[in-house]
Amino acid sequence: MKHVLRPLPLALTLLVAACATAPVPEAPPPHAEAPSSQVPDVAAAPAVPQAAVPVTNVWDRLRGSFAMADCDADPAIDTWARRYTHSPKRFEAQMQRILPRLVYVEESAARHGVPGEFALLPWVESRFRPVPPDRNRAAGMWQIMPGTARHMGLSMSRGYDARLDLTESTDKVMALLSHYHDYFQDWRLADYAYNAGRYGVERLVNREGAPPAEPAVPTLPVRAGTRAHLVKLMAIACVVREPERFHVTLPTLDEDHQLVAIEVKQRLPLKQAARQAGLPLAALADINAGYRNGVIDTRHGGRLLLPRRQAGQLRTALLAQAVGDPSERVASVSAKPGLPDLGDGDAPATRKAEHIPATPTAEATGQPRIHKVRPGDTLFELARRYRVEVAQLKRWNHLRGNAIRIGQKLRVSAPD
Repeated sequence: MKHVLRPLPLALTLLVAACATAPVPEAPPPHAEAPSSQVPDVAAAPAVPQAAVPVTNVWDRLRGSFAMADCDADPAIDTWARRYTHSPKRFEAQMQRILPRLVYVEESAARHGVPGEFALLPWVESRFRPVPPDRNRAAGMWQIMPGTARHMGLSMSRGYDARLDLTESTDKVMALLSHYHDYFQDWRLADYAYNAGRYGVERLVNREGAPPAEPAVPTLPVRAGTRAHLVKLMAIACVVREPERFHVTLPTLDEDHQLVAIEVKQRLPLKQAARQAGLPLAALADINAGYRNGVIDTRHGGRLLLPRRQAGQLRTALLAQAVGDPSERVASVSAKPGLPDLGDGDAPATRKAEHIPATPTAEATGQPRIHKVRPGDTLFELARRYRVEVAQLKRWNHLRGNAIRIGQKLRVSAPD
């Protein structure tokens, strides 16, 4: 690990581990994996009968962004990879079901500069299932504890839980992992911190020293479950690296089934949205599990994810409802798969509408705009919010890394 001093990352964001810190139980045998019926198969809808639909091959992008060791770095990696693929057909079916989510997560990882291995992290945590909340336990496909969610700025209420919101939770987790790497300068330690907490890992590093590049799985005296967490992540990445080694074929996703975002400008029952989109309610609710009461609430972003083909159908239906009142803009489709629509007046997914700055633009006043950092803010989110580049924020504020601190005042518009 490079010994480079970096600014401390967000204090509150990094107080606790992102997933459950209770002792991890022994890994279940292969046959104990979640039954396939638990995740609606949104990628298996009938293909468009006209011309061939372009496909998305996420696997090459993932391989090209991997940052950790390969299959032969540790015997445990190969062992777990073979457990995952002991039934090749079942593994392929699982991958086909999770592929829309995986493509979405990979895009978020790329935007945050996080390696491809971490796009596979929900496989280790939950097999990409939106695990419902249960008292004070971890929830969502990222398995985020309630206390961690609060420090990350993820809302939790009876009607809405951002831990189960694919858009909200993924963006926050990728920002958190990026901050961990800024601090430790080692993606392996970033994974340890995600599982066990930053401060625990920090104490170990201070006492034992930074781990060398070899062995690939650091020998720091962490809990067995924390070490296994990293091994499992490297194992599923191993399968992606060399699928032929495990006699599996990785699926592709046609663009009609790629997840895109729709901005809903008024409360909308999921049941109505499913009917207008031509999508089974169970499938739509599973993709948008954050809306726990079955209603898309504009107080929590009003963002709905669904396959591209059905998104177009729903958008047409919603716009048709507004024909009588042209000023009522009820929905818009995101410009890119899985990315928020940043058209005029649209609030970014990671912020509530009331946080949108109401002051005139810097161009109108002639004064630079200043933002005071709040809990959960990241450079990436601020760049989206103020429609500038991350590199510009760094240059204007003389930042060397991505870390910012609560209360820090940042220039978010061009200097005069």
